[in-house]
Amino acid sequence: MKRFWQAVTVDADRVVRLDDRPVRTPGRTPLSLPTVALAEAVAEEWRSVGETVDPRAMPLTGLANAAIDRIAADPAPFADGLARYAESDLLYYRADSPPELVARQDAAWNPLLEWARDRYDVHFTLVTGIMHQPQPDATVARLAQAVVALDPFRLAALSPVVTITGSLVLALALLEGAAEADAIWTTAHVDEDFQAEQWGEDYLAVEAREAKRREFDAAIRFLRALQN
Repeated sequence: MKRFWQAVTVDADRVVRLDDRPVRTPGRTPLSLPTVALAEAVAEEWRSVGETVDPRAMPLTGLANAAIDRIAADPAPFADGLARYAESDLLYYRADSPPELVARQDAAWNPLLEWARDRYDVHFTLVTGIMHQPQPDATVARLAQAVVALDPFRLAALSPVVTITGSLVLALALLEGAAEADAIWTTAHVDEDFQAEQWGEDYLAVEAREAKRREFDAAIRFLRALQN
């Protein structure tokens, strides 16, 4: 789509408007945001459009579209998909060697699991290796309850955080302010960073990681704007 508008504004209902027209989601619903801060952040993406619209350069708009079109009508299935990460969270699975990696995992991951234990009154089964081990039913249920309670916009933003980090615990810690975004990112990449130190970095892996970081950062901006 070519740019056809001059001015981008936010109306009293927090709908982003292009001149006198409301922006609509792919499902043709007006793009109405829950906070002024988020509406302004999305509007800024539209102000930054050049001659043509590039959805890849508009991640906040994409997350808002997902919240409205894919999640809002029936949030439960989407929430259930994220909640399933409670069964196989990154932080459960530990290396048995070398000692340096074991120590790094313990130092980075144990404090977040301790936070989750206290916050949700749950217990975790830690595993050495990659073979799946079931977690206590109560743990899975309580973490799932925390996800199901979220509104569609927070679910939309939490999704890339969960899938990129491989950890529901890290995503919930971020959402509840138990850890900062940069710390969450570093914690999720302990294994990857260790391997890069040992064997060097592949440029394709670096590019993929940079793309994931951009997606992660967009989700963080989206969540912060929901709080204002």
